[in-house]
Amino acid sequence: MFESLNERLQETLKRVRGQARLTETNIQDALRDVRMALLEADVALPVVKTFIDQVRERAIGREVTHSLNPGQVMVKVVNEELVKIMGEENAALNLKTQPPAVILMAGLQGSGKTTSSAKLARLLKEREKKSVMLVSCDVYRPAAIEQLKTLAAEVSAGFFPSSPDQAPLSIAKAALAEAKLRQFDVLIVDTAGRLHVNAELMDEIQALHGVLNPIETLFVVDSMSGQDAANTAKAFDDTLALTGVILTKTDGDARGGAALSIRQITGKPIKFLGVGEKTAALEPFHPDRVASRILGMGDVLSLVEDIERQVDQKQAARLARKFQKGKGFDLEDFRSQMQQMQGMGSLSDMLEKIPGIAELPDAVKAQANDKQVGKLIAIINSMTPQERRFPDTINGSRKRRIAVGSGNQIQDVNRLLKQFKQAQKMMKKMKGGGMSKMMRGLQGRFPGGGFPGGRPPLR
Repeated sequence: MFESLNERLQETLKRVRGQARLTETNIQDALRDVRMALLEADVALPVVKTFIDQVRERAIGREVTHSLNPGQVMVKVVNEELVKIMGEENAALNLKTQPPAVILMAGLQGSGKTTSSAKLARLLKEREKKSVMLVSCDVYRPAAIEQLKTLAAEVSAGFFPSSPDQAPLSIAKAALAEAKLRQFDVLIVDTAGRLHVNAELMDEIQALHGVLNPIETLFVVDSMSGQDAANTAKAFDDTLALTGVILTKTDGDARGGAALSIRQITGKPIKFLGVGEKTAALEPFHPDRVASRILGMGDVLSLVEDIERQVDQKQAARLARKFQKGKGFDLEDFRSQMQQMQGMGSLSDMLEKIPGIAELPDAVKAQANDKQVGKLIAIINSMTPQERRFPDTINGSRKRRIAVGSGNQIQDVNRLLKQFKQAQKMMKKMKGGGMSKMMRGLQGRFPGGGFPGGRPPLR
């Protein structure tokens, strides 16, 4: 997400940082480039105008021009104004009500409501420890109910059965009664979408809203629709009183116009981002962290949270004990690390959170993809347990056998072994406080020498 905007802003702000002092002229030049970058990212014109006016006012004032390091302060100003237009802070779900807390999912057809419903159920179960029931009131789209039933089973959530011959209002009433009876904490209601906003869609969803009295009404919208996403959200909000937005398919959106437009146009917060197809690929929307990503400063806090959540603590402890006993990092461990990485969602989304990744050549970034990880795991699976434990025993004939067994070339096996050696070296460095040294090096990437989000520097 934000690739094109990231590149343009990086380029502009790099030129600003190179100036010995900032004048009204070179600030105006920089802001002209920023304005073009935002418009090309499909950010709504009123939002661009407000943003540029705010940055100009601060940049031409004492805050920047009288600073000892005006280039850095200019970056800080842009960062803070990006955060402001996206909503200042994360807007968490409000579940403070008599259970079940009802969450009504609204949106157009194809926006990703059904998969977002399942993703949200998984997130609430795993992070909030809530019991969740899912129900589909979409009696129009073929297989919509079956799709939600399958996803509910995948995320281990409750499911209330319905059928296309039932009326949506009857389904909603029965599901709410069942959720109360079975004492579920949360009831997520998936509704029907249409290809465009129309009176029929609005009447039906208004009636559902009246019956369910949801504490959260979330508008699910495809981020790739750009500023149209914000306009559609406003049309829904005028009728339905939305409480927030889920922005889907952000992993395929290189522009990011929707994320930067929605809050300003609708006044409603973006609460979650859909960052991939897997049911784990939903993350809370933190404006400060997203602004850091846009400016190429990464998002270390989200990356650390992902790792803390997804990494198998038992496996990590086993690896630590192995190191303490003086045993090395082998290909079994390497495979285990990659499998855990796969469980964390899209690799490109993970890389986006690492500071400085934007500065790498495109050819290097292109090599880091989910298919490549799968290929490496397949190669290791073609090895014998002995070869995985003692990689130095893998000679030419063994490489040929492994390549044929995994459906790859010998060059691929050689590339894997080279990457493994590099990982092995890094694991050795991380013993004895190496991780702290690495993180101390990263914190210099951020304005003011600290981490985004106020996390104190490492000592």
